Amino acid sequence: MTVDWKLFADLAEHAGDRHVTLDDPGETVGDALETLLADRPALADRVLEEDGTLRSQINVLRNGTDVEQSAGLETGLEDGDELALFPPVSGG
Repeated sequence: MTVDWKLFADLAEHAGDRHVTLDDPGETVGDALETLLADRPALADRVLEEDGTLRSQINVLRNGTDVEQSAGLETGLEDGDELALFPPVSGG
């Protein structure tokens, strides 16, 4: 199974790329996030709290839908899913 991550704003800088393809992402969005962060410590520091949980202001989408609208990081994956990681967004 393959999934693609899209990373936005400073998260792309911390990851070293705007797009990352994972060939073995696991079964859930949380698994795919863990795989993404495994060899990207700067990105992990940016998106995770000290206890390893996702920072509340970081948004994770699966195929354009916020995973918090379903099972959160326990949302299941399917081959070809597009995942996105967004930092806090502000505007006026």
